[in-house]
Amino acid sequence: MLKTSNENTEVTLIDEQNDFIIALKPAGMSFHDEGVLGSGLFSIIKSQGDYNELYPVHRLDKMTSGLIIFAKNKTTAKLFQQLFEQHKIQKFYLALSDKKPSKKQGLIKGDMVKSRRSMWKLLRSQNNPAISQFFSYGVGDGKRLFIIKPHSGKTHQIRVALSSIGSPIIGDSNYYPASRSDRGYLHAFALQFTLTGIHYSYINNPEFGNEFLTSLVSGNIDKLSQPWKLPWPSMIKKS
Repeated sequence: MLKTSNENTEVTLIDEQNDFIIALKPAGMSFHDEGVLGSGLFSIIKSQGDYNELYPVHRLDKMTSGLIIFAKNKTTAKLFQQLFEQHKIQKFYLALSDKKPSKKQGLIKGDMVKSRRSMWKLLRSQNNPAISQFFSYGVGDGKRLFIIKPHSGKTHQIRVALSSIGSPIIGDSNYYPASRSDRGYLHAFALQFTLTGIHYSYINNPEFGNEFLTSLVSGNIDKLSQPWKLPWPSMIKKS
């Protein structure tokens, strides 16, 4: 278990292979250093894990917790880059909202453009669209649990996608400023990929957040223990 300069914050390594590691990013921790606010996830893992080389292959927003991959050499970093470009890494996220969505499952697709401040918005155009599939489940008190499978890697993609269907994420200060909570309720839940002929699957239930830990929400999350087996519609266009 790797500790940040804040004694109350820990970064867990879920798995370590010869060429890569899977880490568990805490909610509220920046990926990069924030000056006087402290070190970021990448610096913490590289220094306290005593790695000579470490290469980030994707990112998670500050509010997002969960699984993240780091390559331990340039060759593996390039292989992961190719897998991402070819959409051969399956990623699954969990999110909670207390707003009713315009639809309970399906596809959210559209171009994303910068809006005010550090925000983005979804357009109806389809030139270089952000693509996300999702299912959702009622979990009491007007809240819904979402499991989202992104097919692209745009900045704030899931946050913008759920906001676009009327269900901004609880605790998201950008897209749901009226929400007050102990964290932003977005969690990188599962990963699945094949690297150099070996198949890897990882899953991690959220461990922090009062809303994630209620019996009804956690019970529904337990039912999603193999998210790649959900009936995701094919994204391949029929000829």
